[in-house]
Amino acid sequence: MWSKERHQRILSMLEANHQVSANDLAEMLGVSRETVRRDLVDLEREGRVDRVHGGAVLPQPRGEEPFKKRMGEQIRAKRDIARKAAGLIRPGHSILVDAGTTTSIFAQELVKLSGIMVVTNSIDIATTIQGAGADIDLLLLGGRVVSDVPATLGELTLAEIRRFNVDMAFVAPVALHAEKGAFSFDLHEAEVAAAMVEQARETVILVDHTKLGETSRVLSCEASKIDALVTDKNAPAGALRPFRDNGMTIIV
Repeated sequence: MWSKERHQRILSMLEANHQVSANDLAEMLGVSRETVRRDLVDLEREGRVDRVHGGAVLPQPRGEEPFKKRMGEQIRAKRDIARKAAGLIRPGHSILVDAGTTTSIFAQELVKLSGIMVVTNSIDIATTIQGAGADIDLLLLGGRVVSDVPATLGELTLAEIRRFNVDMAFVAPVALHAEKGAFSFDLHEAEVAAAMVEQARETVILVDHTKLGETSRVLSCEASKIDALVTDKNAPAGALRPFRDNGMTIIV
């Protein structure tokens, strides 16, 4: 049995039972405990399992730090991601952009473009673009400001998103799983991301390497709806392989 097939069977068993022992895996797969150990090491490196004494469990959902603290994390990676993502946009494009620390940095690259339309619920993004005097048709979505994230959320925001049909949606989730999709920690933020994805012809996910293979509390976008993943150069090849195997374009 190839390692990829073993990995899938291990993950299927974890999905069903939430934890597995190395002994049970060795018996089920018909391999040695050492082979099982190597498989679990590989899966842990990809962020798909957590190894514990005698076996493995599914990773715990990610929490979320305050917005201002997250703005200071993985800055270099987020800048690399922002530059690569901006390179996907062509003159005349219309885009939806959700609120997040990565997309706030993305806005600093957007101001270098011209002749595009940007629709966003992020107050940070709108302020950056407006302050730069960029040649961009900028629309800030209405709604409530109900969290520490400087953004509009709620039913009004969702209703306004549904009025647009755009070329691309740029979404920055807190976690991304190759099979399950993109996740938010907050329900209202997940609803906004999901609505943006529905109104775009192409969906681009912006995540640094620390979020790959992770899940969080609320699914915002199914994996099948993601066209491209933009991440940083620190993402291990093994962590990216499941996303590529699921048909996503990987941009590093």
